[in-house]
Amino acid sequence: MRYKLNIIGFLLIILIMSQCTSTPESEKTKVDLILKNATVYTVDSVFSVADFIAVSDGKIVAVGKENDLSGLFESDKVIDLDGAFVYPGFNDAHCHFYSYGYGLENRVDLEGTKSFDEILERLSEYHKTHNYPYIEGRGWDQNDWENKNFPDNKKLDEMFPDIPVVLVRIDGHAALVNSEALKKAGINEKTIIKGGKVEVKNGHTTGILIDMAVDEIMKILPKPTDEQMQNAYVIAQKNCVAAGLTSVTDAGMGLDTIRMAQKLIEENKLKIRINAMLNPTEENFQAFMYKGVYETDLLTVRSVKLYADGALGSRGALLLETYSDDPGNKGILVSSEEYLYKISEMAFEHNYQVCTHAIGDGAVRLMLTVYSEFLHGKNDLRWRIEHAQVVHPDDFKLFAANSIIPSVQATHATSDMYWAKDRIGLDRLKGAYAYKQLLNQNGWLPNGTDFPIEKISPLLTFYAAVFRTDVSGFPEGGFQKENALNRREALKSITFWPAMASFEENKKGTIEPGKFADFTILDTDLLKADKGEIIRANVLKTIINGEIIYNYEK
Repeated sequence: MRYKLNIIGFLLIILIMSQCTSTPESEKTKVDLILKNATVYTVDSVFSVADFIAVSDGKIVAVGKENDLSGLFESDKVIDLDGAFVYPGFNDAHCHFYSYGYGLENRVDLEGTKSFDEILERLSEYHKTHNYPYIEGRGWDQNDWENKNFPDNKKLDEMFPDIPVVLVRIDGHAALVNSEALKKAGINEKTIIKGGKVEVKNGHTTGILIDMAVDEIMKILPKPTDEQMQNAYVIAQKNCVAAGLTSVTDAGMGLDTIRMAQKLIEENKLKIRINAMLNPTEENFQAFMYKGVYETDLLTVRSVKLYADGALGSRGALLLETYSDDPGNKGILVSSEEYLYKISEMAFEHNYQVCTHAIGDGAVRLMLTVYSEFLHGKNDLRWRIEHAQVVHPDDFKLFAANSIIPSVQATHATSDMYWAKDRIGLDRLKGAYAYKQLLNQNGWLPNGTDFPIEKISPLLTFYAAVFRTDVSGFPEGGFQKENALNRREALKSITFWPAMASFEENKKGTIEPGKFADFTILDTDLLKADKGEIIRANVLKTIINGEIIYNYEK
């Protein structure tokens, strides 16, 4: 289909050229927008480079050289980009778009804290200005502290004896809560939660909850109001388009949040494109899966999100062998094998894509096995394993065997590299964050950020994928550089391949006639700039449907 669009666009240009080359100015084809004087990386099948784009009705009409096309088109809106660089609109293949926006206004930001005492300071300041009957926070990571052990809730109880306090770790798979929160949730030292863990020491709960136990505690918090939900979408969109994103995949959405997205789209308040993975609830299935694929220009629903395990940082990722720094612990199977098979079968019957969170090599192997029961070799169903952080050497080939797509987040490698070897040891680390090896299985690799776990910038995704260092340049030479992507691969991983991952490659992901006029415009050449220039790059404009959604102001 993509090549069919190319041919149609080419024939259109030939037809116009034959009719208009020697015609007067008044007979040029009128379009809504012209972009010129730019380096346009089309990311098409031959990675062609252009300098002129014509847009009408939100679609690309023509792309090529200005010398060839300027005599064919005219517009009341012509933007001279003065040598800037145009890319297909950036696309985050795995994030938590709504949750990110909600957290900005309704949770204490604990990201970047260097100690538990700093957390307490932030909570104290927050409580002075927010007279809520509860406190919710997110973003702490004990791996960034001098004392890397999980904290307990003794000081939380002293500061907040009467209101629930729920502090979710940065990965979303662990939380520290006070005794009042435990009491309201009915959790004590004897509580057993399937797929989760309640930490107990010396016969008492510490306040640390892992995986499904976190879901249990979240039930005590009030449901967001319509106003809160709307504000969450608006602020998330504002920040995402400023980062150059024109599309996102929200990895796990409830029916209320999807309905709010539909409402805001109808009201023209939500313009970013969303691919929504369904949370596996019966109400979601009745509203969407049982009715088939739901697809509009701005909202797509055709997949279900499952969880096989937790996270490596909180030692909940399911490993084949025990953690190197926690002998006897292999992590947590969050969902039973029976359940994973059941939902996968249901999705297969309704032609829905399955996208499963699997971080440890045990979880990855399990999902490769589950998927194989339905996929039976090469196919185009594009079932995904989200994260695929640790893969056993014997299992890489199984991705290719059943056309299973690993969906990765390059910045996880450069965030985890400081402590990952402590969790799994040097031998297993060789099969971790192995993006090039995963790319080679099927020839394509969607990339994202998992924000708010990582920062929302796709430029940092590109940077981490290519250079495999943090922004300071550590480590010299890159972390396991053999698994770096080249620049073209990294660019495709945030444009065309995420579109493929949501079956939308015929609509977006490249700059070609017939596709959505979605562009990210930078002041920096990602294909040639050095590391420092990429870190300092600015998003000059973000265009969706031919409309400028973001404009850089110094």
